[in-house]
Amino acid sequence: MKILISGICGFVGSSIARQLKLSLEGCDVFGFDNFIRPGSELNRADLKARGIRVFHGDIRNAGDIASMPAADWVIDAAANPSVLAGVDGRTSSSQLVEHNLHGTIHLLEYCKVHKAGFILLSTSRVYSIKPLAELKVKAVRNGFKPVVNSKTAPGITAEGVDESFATGAPVSLYGSTKLASEIMGLEYGETFQFPVWINRCGVMAGAGQFGRADQGVFSFWINAWLRKKPLKYLGFGGQGHQVRDCLHPHDVVALLLRQMKAGLGGSQPRILNVSGGASSAMSLAQLSDWCEDRFGAHEVVKDGTPRPFDIPWMVLNSELARNTWKWQPQVPTEKILEEIAVHAELHPDWLDISAP
Repeated sequence: MKILISGICGFVGSSIARQLKLSLEGCDVFGFDNFIRPGSELNRADLKARGIRVFHGDIRNAGDIASMPAADWVIDAAANPSVLAGVDGRTSSSQLVEHNLHGTIHLLEYCKVHKAGFILLSTSRVYSIKPLAELKVKAVRNGFKPVVNSKTAPGITAEGVDESFATGAPVSLYGSTKLASEIMGLEYGETFQFPVWINRCGVMAGAGQFGRADQGVFSFWINAWLRKKPLKYLGFGGQGHQVRDCLHPHDVVALLLRQMKAGLGGSQPRILNVSGGASSAMSLAQLSDWCEDRFGAHEVVKDGTPRPFDIPWMVLNSELARNTWKWQPQVPTEKILEEIAVHAELHPDWLDISAP
């Protein structure tokens, strides 16, 4: 089997590439990256040493994609993954669209030519912001939990947001590019008869993640705490009660293997939530408690200033993936955090390497 991965030198792309190479005997794993993400160049040599081919290519350039070797499957792991992308002054809105939507279309054109299957790693941020921002929550042990009752928006339970939840605007510019990519992927697959799977992933986390406050928050927080860098609780009263779930990329691979095996004939739902779920969910304040136990005390500034598009609680319910694919994450949150901590101790300059 030949597998092409876009964004192969990013954290998620490189992690999946390594795990696929270990899991599929005789498979040919290759991919491309434009290396604009600080730190991504560091993964090139390691991937090559594992027999994984790495090409320099820009997903925004149709010619770069068309020149890639033929593959049986394409895994789209390339994106500007920040919910603030296009509005934070670092990237323009048009650049965001070029990366996240036009790039996906270039990959779909490649799949059309080669009859390759397509798997999109999408995001929890395709879900509507307004009902999530207005969700009634209560603080329990320094973390928000939803108050679920008859007035709660459809698609939300204590176990998380499921696939039936609204995806209407606003979902942020970032979320809208991923949602549009989902739609285009399904349309291309139906029209040109190649298999397409859409995996809406929760927050990815693990060793080697490029930590930034707007993305890779678990890695950023642990690295910053260890180095006594300034940290702030933003919004929601400055208490750090906002909650996210987390997922190790290695756990995604087990699902990818089953989806690739099913191919075009698979009757399972084409869109899935894929996350660590409620059992992995953690607030910033709870993450701080973990860091204090692991590294010692550090002050966190309480700042109630809100951030655009922020929501108090985002946990994905992956029951559909569990029921249809017999899939569930295997790496517990404690192991993910410890993995990041050990990496942070071994790489004292990690935040500088991965800084924008």
